[in-house]
Amino acid sequence: MARQMDPESASVSGGLRMNFYTTTLCLAYQSLGIVYGDLSISPIYVYKSTFSGGMQLYEEDLEILGVLSMVFWTLTLIPLCKYIFFVLAADDNGEGGTFALYSSLCRHSRMGLLNTVDPAHERLSSCRSETSKDTRMSLLIKEFFEKHKSSRIVLVLVVFLGTGMVIGDGILTPTMSVLSAVNGIKVKVPHLHENYTVLIACTILVSLFALQHYGTHRVGFLFAPIMTAWLLCISGVGIYNIFRWNPGVICALSPHYIYKFFEKTGRAGWSSLGGIVLCLTGTEAMFADLGHFSKLSIRVAFSGLVYPCLVLAYMGEAAYLSKHRMDLHRSFFKAIPEDVFWPVLIIATLASVVGSQAIISATFSIVSQCRGLRCFPRVKIKHTSNQIHGQIYIPEVNWILMVLCLAVVIGFRDTNMIGNAYGLAAVTVMFITTCLMFLIISTVWKKNVLLAFLFVVIFGSLELLYISACLSKVHKGGWLPLLFAVVILSLMSIWNYGTVKKDAFELQNKVSLDRLLSSGPSLGITRVPGICLVYSNVASGVPPMFAHFVTNFPAFHHTLIFVTLKSLMVPKVPVDERFVVNRVGPPELLIFRCIVRYGYKDVRDCYEFETQLIEEVAEFLKQEAHSKEMAVREKSPNCMFAAVGNEVSIASSEQLRNKIKGGSVECQEVNELKEAREAGVAYMMGNTHVVASDLSPFLKKFAIDIVYGFLRRNCRRPAIALQIPHTSLIEVGMLYQV
Repeated sequence: MARQMDPESASVSGGLRMNFYTTTLCLAYQSLGIVYGDLSISPIYVYKSTFSGGMQLYEEDLEILGVLSMVFWTLTLIPLCKYIFFVLAADDNGEGGTFALYSSLCRHSRMGLLNTVDPAHERLSSCRSETSKDTRMSLLIKEFFEKHKSSRIVLVLVVFLGTGMVIGDGILTPTMSVLSAVNGIKVKVPHLHENYTVLIACTILVSLFALQHYGTHRVGFLFAPIMTAWLLCISGVGIYNIFRWNPGVICALSPHYIYKFFEKTGRAGWSSLGGIVLCLTGTEAMFADLGHFSKLSIRVAFSGLVYPCLVLAYMGEAAYLSKHRMDLHRSFFKAIPEDVFWPVLIIATLASVVGSQAIISATFSIVSQCRGLRCFPRVKIKHTSNQIHGQIYIPEVNWILMVLCLAVVIGFRDTNMIGNAYGLAAVTVMFITTCLMFLIISTVWKKNVLLAFLFVVIFGSLELLYISACLSKVHKGGWLPLLFAVVILSLMSIWNYGTVKKDAFELQNKVSLDRLLSSGPSLGITRVPGICLVYSNVASGVPPMFAHFVTNFPAFHHTLIFVTLKSLMVPKVPVDERFVVNRVGPPELLIFRCIVRYGYKDVRDCYEFETQLIEEVAEFLKQEAHSKEMAVREKSPNCMFAAVGNEVSIASSEQLRNKIKGGSVECQEVNELKEAREAGVAYMMGNTHVVASDLSPFLKKFAIDIVYGFLRRNCRRPAIALQIPHTSLIEVGMLYQV
């Protein structure tokens, strides 16, 4: 007989379910303003861009309905099927984006080139993965990447290319969306000179970038209502146009119209795919912004509101165009009923700003991730919110984006040419995601390789079709995202190469502590009061710059802490697992090593870093002292702990934590540490200058001496990035030829 649920338990369970549903709906509502801004404003320019060039000769009902059918099935296959059902499931501990896929691959196999998980870090909870049996093909793929370093290089270059395209989106999205919305004024003021629309667009863009330093949290509460109003407007106008002009437009949802479209238009129809692909712009944001929301909330928002509203908007526009073919080049604004034109135009302009804000914030986020993995020059990162650590502002990136946006608007002026560039950037990122998903399905999920291959065939073939159409318009603006991507890829690769070579120099030239101490009497090394934090990338042994310093100035502080900052291929490292403290050498030397581990999305709070570090060392000393005390008690025959067995070790561990938190465990070394801190804290860092050797080829000299040297001189210095006081800094210069 089934047991009845207790009324109180049923009430609690119902309350939890209600709270879960409420939270999900709230997140879904908020995602409308952050995730779907770019995707939702695409109806402004899709038909206009599609019926340009050779398609101006094909403006009959068949072509209009064929374009609608292509838009419908593209929205259904890529955002709905690919991203909502598959890609969102490939999150990396709740984080999404190109780096999240790469991070997941690195942790589950040896495909990583940027960073790998050290054996000492495998106890990290973020690095643990579910162990399941590998398939034969997954083992073959993993072995291929492990044996061939060139394959790992290609993989990381593909990730860099995707990153470059996303940053390129940060330039093209504001220009395309704002300029397209402003051009709607010409519907009512047809004689308005082009210079005025460009001036208005530039003014909006300058205002948008000038407000970035306030942070999105100050104006973020407006984003979701604006996008909700926008989606309801375009869907309402779409329903009105369907019933007013051509209810039969619903027949275009049949894929048969796609066949008829290409049968009639041929090459011109294939070329028009460069305009149709604009209906996908912003799709990648559903995955890239996953860390701010939940998978369910993003799925609910898209399936329940965004997708049906977009479909209705495109259907209504096609219904209007079927009766007003002369309005194809300003179809969106022409299709708006006269009575609501100006309100919709204002909402469209606001929506374009919201869509631009979303990609700008995403650009800040991805630059921060790249910087965390040491493949982007050091830049100033300002946190604009005390509650949400992901909301950041990067001044250098912000002003560079603004200058490039203004240059594109003033230089191109034509939204068709900007659209050619925009579409190529968007669909390239999607294709890179598809390729990475092949590896995820086969090696991480360990599914049959045929399923992974089928995924690539279905979605990758469609994306390649769009890419081929966009590449045919390289000479008409499509070269712009390629230029952006190549420049950013080159900068990231050169910076990462120079950084890796500098780290290799430190590892190759590190010295053992015994060797350094054995030469102590001959050097006459003395100890001075205080604490010295020695920053380096060496996780074992003595950094070469410290040995170089002691050799020339035979003295160092009473307490010495070697600090190594490690960037791991995980999104975030739990705070209680961030610091790993060990003792170096005999206890009387008071030398410690602290490895500080960060994920690529972790916020590095430099202001409290020194305090946290010294507190961790003090806690380590307390634990060490308590462990010695417990060891002595366990050896004593009269100790009451000896009779309790395994349960005592668990209890004593809990007692240890309570004592440490309460501050009851004290030892002489802790007191000495406090006295040393009161005497003063000094910071030592290496200033290794990397140059190309005389025998290096010209390309290597150009990359290292000119590009890397320029970036190194003009980016933020490590001491400034770590908020180290200039008066307490000791820099040790060294030269390394590669």
